[in-house]
Amino acid sequence: MKVVALVSGGKDSCYAMMKCIQYGHQIVAVANLMPADDSVDELDSYMYQTVGHQIVVSYAECMGVPLFRRRIQGSTRHQKLSYRMTLGDEVEDMFFLLNEVKRQIPSVTGVSSGAIASDYQRLRVESVCSRLGLVSLAYLWKQDQSLLLQEMITNGIVAITVKVAAMGLDPSKHLGKEMASLQPYLHKLKELYGINVCGEGGEYETLTLDCPLFVNARIVLDEFQVRLHSSDSIAPVGVLHPLAFHLENKAQSCSLGSSDKTHEMYHEKKGFLCEVQGDHPQECDAACQDDAPVNNLVELAEHKLHISRTQKGDTFSICSRLQDSCTTSTGLQEDLEAVLKKIESILVENGFGWENVLYIHLYIADMNEFATANDTYVRYITQEKCPFGVPSRSTIELPLLQVGLGSAYMEVFVANDHTKRVLHVQSISCWAPSCIGPYSQATLHKEILHMAGQLGLNPPTMTLCQGGAIDELEKALENSEAVAKCFNCSISTSAIAFVIYCSTKIPSTERFKIQDKQDAFLKQTRVFNLDKGTNSEAFDPIFLYVLVPDLPKGALMEVKPILFVADDIEEPTGDVKEQSCSSTPGYWGFQHAEWHDSCFQKCVVPGKLCTVILSVSSEPAATICHDHLVGDKNKGDSQNSLTEWQMDRVSRFCIYLLDKIITESGFSWDDTMYLRFYFPTSLQVPANALSLMFTNAFDELAAMGRIIKTGKEPIFNLVPVLGAGRSSASMDDIITCELLARKP
Repeated sequence: MKVVALVSGGKDSCYAMMKCIQYGHQIVAVANLMPADDSVDELDSYMYQTVGHQIVVSYAECMGVPLFRRRIQGSTRHQKLSYRMTLGDEVEDMFFLLNEVKRQIPSVTGVSSGAIASDYQRLRVESVCSRLGLVSLAYLWKQDQSLLLQEMITNGIVAITVKVAAMGLDPSKHLGKEMASLQPYLHKLKELYGINVCGEGGEYETLTLDCPLFVNARIVLDEFQVRLHSSDSIAPVGVLHPLAFHLENKAQSCSLGSSDKTHEMYHEKKGFLCEVQGDHPQECDAACQDDAPVNNLVELAEHKLHISRTQKGDTFSICSRLQDSCTTSTGLQEDLEAVLKKIESILVENGFGWENVLYIHLYIADMNEFATANDTYVRYITQEKCPFGVPSRSTIELPLLQVGLGSAYMEVFVANDHTKRVLHVQSISCWAPSCIGPYSQATLHKEILHMAGQLGLNPPTMTLCQGGAIDELEKALENSEAVAKCFNCSISTSAIAFVIYCSTKIPSTERFKIQDKQDAFLKQTRVFNLDKGTNSEAFDPIFLYVLVPDLPKGALMEVKPILFVADDIEEPTGDVKEQSCSSTPGYWGFQHAEWHDSCFQKCVVPGKLCTVILSVSSEPAATICHDHLVGDKNKGDSQNSLTEWQMDRVSRFCIYLLDKIITESGFSWDDTMYLRFYFPTSLQVPANALSLMFTNAFDELAAMGRIIKTGKEPIFNLVPVLGAGRSSASMDDIITCELLARKP
């Protein structure tokens, strides 16, 4: 893509441009924000580096691309981490500057910045890009600073210090020094005082005098003055004020990215420098994104919507889908709107809003309509409505139409407080994939980390791995690990459960290799963390494999981990291994048998949470029904086909066994956060009939005196799939249950 690069003059913004070119983009312009007064070296700003701004004007000639500059008129008015448009804020100067670049060079679609560790800066750049319809590129984000500094020097960045403000850095000694000569000393200061070797903590700032991007000339600083801002005896602060400099032409000069003539045409018309004038816009540019009023429920009358909801008060799930869609469904957009309206109305009725939603499962009937789903989705769930962060999300294609559930089906996970911590990185970087929709990478709430579905995407290019399912799986796990590290944990030690979505495009021969690769990756990562001194105590996670028609971007695999991140890292995790269920009395004629233990996996954090995956395949189902599933013509042609009586029996067994598991693990049905029943379309039992079976079973359980609340809405969700199971090689369960319970 064609990119405008935000430049401060420092090494980071210059190296970020080099990374853009490495990944196939073209720098067609650079943009800089400078103080309103030329004599001022530094502003009191968390957003902009301005020391050395007097020299940045020469970047246009050095690089052979146009330079857009704007004098900063605003100040820091919006101080919260997540930025919202605020008139008079210094961020609006960036918006005004980039808006002018976009107006004059319409082909620009990306913005490069040198953010390495500052969420404050990254989020503001992303906010401006989002408003302008531009893609944020932050290729230095989350990179190891020691390695990054070495890369910059090795790849020809010649930069000098223009500000020092840290213990061990002396303005009289260290200002004006090249980074190559200062590098060993910075590593020494890191060992002594823990400084950031790239200066991300404000320890120092730099000015780039030469780099491979300067194809026409290099900058030579002839004269400068050291200005002392603070004479503190421990960490004096000083800046380098340039007095004179000149350009030294290079032997072979050419324009950067000369294969494209866009910028050359621009030079002929406008020249190399454009100063962007004008005051701040008086009206909110995002006015068109005002929160839409909650739609009147009368509009939903034409749709028959099925609602389910768990009864837990503080954290619960709500599910909405169409019923009898053969007569009511008119396509994805209308179906999804109906589902979104209904969920929104339920949230409002209960005193909540989209800001209370932690996680969303979005199921659609056709992945070719992914863009339409996103466009419809973002009309309801916006950053403006979610000031604490947009929900994390997983989007999967399911065989919804085959079972009469419409084109869209949504499950939302809701909390009654605003204590969630959201990781939402929209920039394309080398760290982990940016979200390919309006959602966040992960949400942490009350020690449970809910991670968005991770694909096998190469982060810098956002393209899928080309080596097949196993390579995609490995990359998806690497991406999951990168996200987990942002919460100071690892999928190899903190994961309690993995849901692995497998596309039908995966050859059956490759399915056998999936678990081996997964186990090897987790083991290797655990050993690596142990070698680095990370606590070796780890959970024994449980796994669910789900066979689906398609995934976003045509991916073969999608990984969705759930992690437990203890508030107190010293707290022991306790015994999380599978335990036998043998002490609870039986009912519906079921009594404990040893083979029951082979039907489930569970991971328990004592007194905190319990997650269970229960699998009923053909063999246990035959035992449950006291009959074989094959050989009877009345049972249908499919091996998975059961009579409704047999399926009713299996449904009661599932409820019976789940009741035993959670009870003997020290939990109750009131602790349930979500409960899903995955059923294959080959089952040939109508979804409504299956829903009624489970509903009746829960009603009977409550009548037996078991501690469970049943209301007008079921507490479970039915999810149609092509197959599911605890093994990637045989996703052929009759029914699969996924349950998560947490103590208050």
